[in-house]
Amino acid sequence: MDGPSGTGKSTVSRRLALRLGVRYLDTGAMYRAATLAVLYRGVGLADAAALAEAVAHSQIEISTDPQRVAVAVDGIRVDAEIRSGPVTAAVSAVSAVPAIRAQLVRAQRELIGAGGIVVEGRDIGSVVWPAAAPKIYLTASSAVRARRRAGELGSGSDLAAVAQDIERRDRLDSTRAASPLAKVADAIEVDTTELDIDEVVNRLVDLIRTSVRHG
Repeated sequence: MDGPSGTGKSTVSRRLALRLGVRYLDTGAMYRAATLAVLYRGVGLADAAALAEAVAHSQIEISTDPQRVAVAVDGIRVDAEIRSGPVTAAVSAVSAVPAIRAQLVRAQRELIGAGGIVVEGRDIGSVVWPAAAPKIYLTASSAVRARRRAGELGSGSDLAAVAQDIERRDRLDSTRAASPLAKVADAIEVDTTELDIDEVVNRLVDLIRTSVRHG
């Protein structure tokens, strides 16, 4: 399942995995964990080689149990820390480093290879697992995406600033050289603007059942 931030990917993917009784992988959390590792080490975001080396020497672990989402860096749980403002501001720059993407994609493929998993990210259908079926691409209006993201950040969030940050991340993610955000030709697009989480999950369950019947 691919798509930009604020479309409901994380919540929808996890609930879908619970509904289907399969594992769940949030690849975005892996990139956030890598970003946190870089920030811990004080590496400058403009030094791609140093960024890649820092991530290569970090131990990043992620749970695939949808009932117990957990992320650790070097043995320390960082579930809350990877959602912090500094990580959000830096994650697109770290994610754009080809060597970092290559390292994390290898880890993602190992987890996916065991089968029975819902995976969310920005390049799952295009790069990480092109054989995935069905491929889903979630979208939503810019205003709704900003409102959802502001809700995640808390009551003190500036909606205009959140909208600007989403626009910045979209631009960086869609124009980076390594694995840019893009909808692949065979992905099914689902617009979540007017849908709540349960409605999106129900629609995806129907799509998956149809895919299985015709697969």
